[in-house]
Amino acid sequence: MGGEVVRTATGPNDRPGGSERLARHTWDVRDLSSKTAILRIVDDRTGGWGHISIDSIFQSEERVSVQAKRNMTLQKRYLNFPVKNGAPMQRVRLLIGDQTVREFDIELAPGKPDFWVFLDISAFAGQQAILHIESFPRDSKGPAAIIQTDEIEGAQNLYKEKYRPQFHFTSRRGWNNDPNGLVQYKGEYHLFYQHNPYDTKWGNMHWGHAVSEDLVRWRELPIALYPKAFGDWCFSGSAVVDGGNTAGFKTGDEDAIVAVYTSTGRGEAIAYSNDRGRTFTDYEGNPVVEHQGRDPKVIWHEPTGRWVMAVYDELPVQGADDPGRYIAFYTSRDLKDWQFTSRIEGYYECPEIFELPVDGDPQDPRWVVYAADGAYTIGRFDGEVFTPESGKHRYNMGNCFYASQTFSNIPPEDGRRIQIAWGQAQMPGMPFSQMMNFPVELSLRTTDEGIRLFAYPIREITGIRAQSHRWTDLTLAEDDNPLCGVSGELLDINVEFSPVDAEQFSFYVRGIPVTYDAGHQQVSCQGCVAALRPDAGKVRLRLLLDGTSIEIFGNDGRVYMPVRVVPSDDIKAIDVFSRGGRTRVHVLEVHELRSAWE
Repeated sequence: MGGEVVRTATGPNDRPGGSERLARHTWDVRDLSSKTAILRIVDDRTGGWGHISIDSIFQSEERVSVQAKRNMTLQKRYLNFPVKNGAPMQRVRLLIGDQTVREFDIELAPGKPDFWVFLDISAFAGQQAILHIESFPRDSKGPAAIIQTDEIEGAQNLYKEKYRPQFHFTSRRGWNNDPNGLVQYKGEYHLFYQHNPYDTKWGNMHWGHAVSEDLVRWRELPIALYPKAFGDWCFSGSAVVDGGNTAGFKTGDEDAIVAVYTSTGRGEAIAYSNDRGRTFTDYEGNPVVEHQGRDPKVIWHEPTGRWVMAVYDELPVQGADDPGRYIAFYTSRDLKDWQFTSRIEGYYECPEIFELPVDGDPQDPRWVVYAADGAYTIGRFDGEVFTPESGKHRYNMGNCFYASQTFSNIPPEDGRRIQIAWGQAQMPGMPFSQMMNFPVELSLRTTDEGIRLFAYPIREITGIRAQSHRWTDLTLAEDDNPLCGVSGELLDINVEFSPVDAEQFSFYVRGIPVTYDAGHQQVSCQGCVAALRPDAGKVRLRLLLDGTSIEIFGNDGRVYMPVRVVPSDDIKAIDVFSRGGRTRVHVLEVHELRSAWE
């Protein structure tokens, strides 16, 4: 007014990683009534980030939105928040004294919620706190509906929801994506994962945490890594057991479990636990590596006695808008001080590196490198430089696979290389979203095309088998269906067959076809197709059916095809058919499975 600034406001996304959301802001302008003003929108930000999104500017007699500050004594374990899909995103902060201890975005329900999410406040038990909600419609009932409880609101239906996978891991509430920090310690498998605890969409990245003794039955633990500050998210990474105490973090009888992750505001960071992964302490010297990249995978390289970090790396390319994409390798003696050694080009996000014997021969090992899409290269690795011996190969041919990782510290007497991938499946209307694919054992085997990676379900799945059905030495004509009368929602199906003169051999699993085309020597499901030639005249298929996926394994894992599905509610039957001629079925097994959540 008259050249003087009388009101000013800045939006919430004034740093990289902002959510692009519009947040309501209100000025009280009663003292300026009837005066003429100029509203100026100023963008004076320089550099690679910074722009303005603004909309819906209007005058009103009442505040359209208000802020809320609730003083409370934290007496219970959880704060429960009502969520409505599509509601305006609101910023919530929990303050102890003048310190913000938790901060996140949430679609706070203005009325009846679609579901509830929770914030674990047990770490602050007995303390006085302020719950601050940035901006919400003045008629919203959401802030008043937030309650403290010792149980998760809606827990009576937990793991019984309509689309809840029953033997694939899913988080109790919220979103999950990449598996992180897969590590085994004293008989306990740790699954950390990218997690938004407050919504079924990506955002607010934490490290969720679950443990299992058999990789099938999981128990979700409290969140392992919280963001250091809003916008400084805990992105993907890995974990190791520092059995030699190289970092000096060990303080008691337990070896330190060290998580290595991307702090989006700082760089590659580490945190350590001396209580079997139950709580983590951020290393004061973070970040340990600074570069343009993310997703560190750390392994112990025995021949050189050093830690190796494989991390996604970006470098500018002269004359190009997009950077070059690499896996960079660093080494360290103590997990704190890292030296760059080399990089390889052509990989994007979530790198992985490990060694496997070819055909089980420990005298003939190879190293395997891949990134988030799973396209792998076989070669040699001396602890500093990876030397490829092949181009990229694909073994995952599905549409429900990304950002896989393998477990570290599996005992030598077990010797397996076990992998879990993010299963990108949809759970419409559920208070959770996404899942983990079922764990698979990886192996390198010699084929007529060269050395290839195989993936096959871990043997522990037999622990949830219920009733089983078995047939041998059948010849199926077009109208034959030996599975007539067999039904189930959770299934493990094995079949070995030889097409005699059939054109196709197909399963219909709860209305979803899985087909082997004998003429083209291909297996297909829901638009996913993979070449699968007979092995000694026979084809072997294995199908795992859960609530939102079918995972298909061909010829003992030569083909791995995880497929997202939504099975029919009305069809429980399993059918098998031979089309266009006869099929010789050598062995057919159908195992009904129990829920791993029971």
